Amino acid sequence: MSTHQPPMPQAPAAAPDWQAAPGGSYPGYTSPIPVVRTHLGQALASEWTKIKSVRSTMWTLGVFVLLVLGIGLLAGAVVSHSSSQMNNENPLQLGFFGLLLGSMCIMTLGVLTTASEYGTGMIRTTMTACPSRARVLAAKAIVFFVVAFVITLAAATFVAMVQNAMVQGNGARTPTGGEWLKATVGVSLYIALLGLLSLLIGSIIRHSAGAITIMIGVLLAPLVIALFMFSESLHKLREWLLEYSIPNQLSLFYSNSLSDSGPSGWDPLWIVLGVTAAAYAGAYALLRNRDV
Repeated sequence: MSTHQPPMPQAPAAAPDWQAAPGGSYPGYTSPIPVVRTHLGQALASEWTKIKSVRSTMWTLGVFVLLVLGIGLLAGAVVSHSSSQMNNENPLQLGFFGLLLGSMCIMTLGVLTTASEYGTGMIRTTMTACPSRARVLAAKAIVFFVVAFVITLAAATFVAMVQNAMVQGNGARTPTGGEWLKATVGVSLYIALLGLLSLLIGSIIRHSAGAITIMIGVLLAPLVIALFMFSESLHKLREWLLEYSIPNQLSLFYSNSLSDSGPSGWDPLWIVLGVTAAAYAGAYALLRNRDV
């Protein structure tokens, strides 16, 4: 008669040999997922993905290129078929009109780059993925500035070359190397900085419509107000508004001006650079101290 023997008790399994994670808050566990220190390059890649994947970027840049090329080439065609002569003037100045209107597209895109994230709530995801607010603002600024500068430079250079070829038979002089540099690189830097200023205003205001309204007012209001100041007592204020209005500063890149005094040469670039730097400091201070 066989007797049923109970199974022999098994020894308890040996505890796994966990190793403490260096600096971790759980000394008995090591994550199998490698921890990689984040850097600015990753934030730049994220912002580039966002700016190229939204429809507003394609629409605003498409309208910008259309305005710059359309108005610029139309102005060149009108002058080339006109009986009047340009009297040894700089032919590159015909690109001013298209860039003045097109700058509103760049400013609108700058506002949308930051303010739209607050409207949709996407900014919470952005800050969760990259808690460093300084890095987020820097990545947005760098990516937008590079995109705006490259697009503006390509459009302005193409229009300048075509216009120069179109009006050479109407008494226009051949532009110097310095004039070419200002009418292409200089004006592109200026418009890209205007767009960056708009991006920072969007970060400060956190409202797309409000920030766009402010920037369009900054673009057009000083010149419009100055044109309606007929009183002699307001002469100095009128001159100041004309000298420092954005249309007048933009025209200085084409060796032209609405006033005989005020900024000249490359001064408009340093002015907008200083204003943008101050806005950047303010935007960073507010972003650091406010809740998302």
